[in-house]
Amino acid sequence: MTEPSQPVSYKTAGVDIEAGDRAVELMKEWVGKAQRPESLGGLGGFAGLFDASALKRYERPLLASATDGVGTKVAVAQRMDVHDTIGRDLVAMVVDDLVVCGAEPLFMTDYICVGKVVPERVAAIVKGIAEGCTLAGCALVGGETAEHPGLLGPEEYDVAGAGTGVVEADRLLGAERVRAGDAVLAMASSGLHSNGYSLVRHVLLERAGWALDREVPEFGRTLGEELLEPTRIYSLDCLALTRTSDVHAFAHITGGGLAANLARVVPDTLHAAVDRATWAPGAVFDTVGAVGGVAREELERTLNMGVGMMAVVAPDAVDAALTTLADRGVDAWVAGEVTPRAAGGQPVALTGSYAS
Repeated sequence: MTEPSQPVSYKTAGVDIEAGDRAVELMKEWVGKAQRPESLGGLGGFAGLFDASALKRYERPLLASATDGVGTKVAVAQRMDVHDTIGRDLVAMVVDDLVVCGAEPLFMTDYICVGKVVPERVAAIVKGIAEGCTLAGCALVGGETAEHPGLLGPEEYDVAGAGTGVVEADRLLGAERVRAGDAVLAMASSGLHSNGYSLVRHVLLERAGWALDREVPEFGRTLGEELLEPTRIYSLDCLALTRTSDVHAFAHITGGGLAANLARVVPDTLHAAVDRATWAPGAVFDTVGAVGGVAREELERTLNMGVGMMAVVAPDAVDAALTTLADRGVDAWVAGEVTPRAAGGQPVALTGSYAS
């Protein structure tokens, strides 16, 4: 048995505590910007604190919780060495799930797992998370950065987050409120968002062999820039909609596509018909389909096809809803209608062909 050439320590095993401390120092500025009046304490505690006395204004507050990650979009960020947008994707995937039931996002925590702590990279990830929380109106009250040498490569990392929101019980949204005659409104996505990247990477990077720095005229920018476009955060837009319009339900269009996610808020006795002719999916969706020879049905059950959030509203609330969204800079339109479901019928059907 040979003697070790240097003293054994946590650092020689691959975990650098000093680098972790440096990362915390670098992220403090950004975490400090993602706060609410109810946030207590500061960065470095064992738990994040939020003043729950703020809930006293509710008659019957219901807490909503959600957790999610970003998926293989992280692989694109790693290959491009661009890390300050992926956090916005993380926040979007969590808070836009919370707001579907009408809940106001209150706070988030994050978990960043890395193969090797590079303080500047960790700080860039947290910067994006903090910016996302600011856009969502929620606080970033804590998180964890874990260094896992041997499990992840030095340049690899993954991110996850959890959020908590609150909604008044009698304002809870969902399938129970949806009625025949309701209108289905679509809100434009900012691009691919954070779903379907295994398919997109397989088609464009692996099979077609496109480089991330390839200029794509249809995108007006490089492939990498298109793929890293942050997920749109709709939470404040949806909350504004609930204050100005008779909203019955929201559907966050993520994994599974438009039909599967909208079906989650359609009652068993009703049917939502969505007309593809009411919008034209962005160039990235057409490109994935054309380059990969991917059938429309496969694209639709994998990608958002240009719609990131849907709202089901009372028929007499359509004009007010569209005005509210337009005032907030959200491109939205009437995409369909809720009708009684025929025997043996499906909850959602996409009809027609996309506009060109």
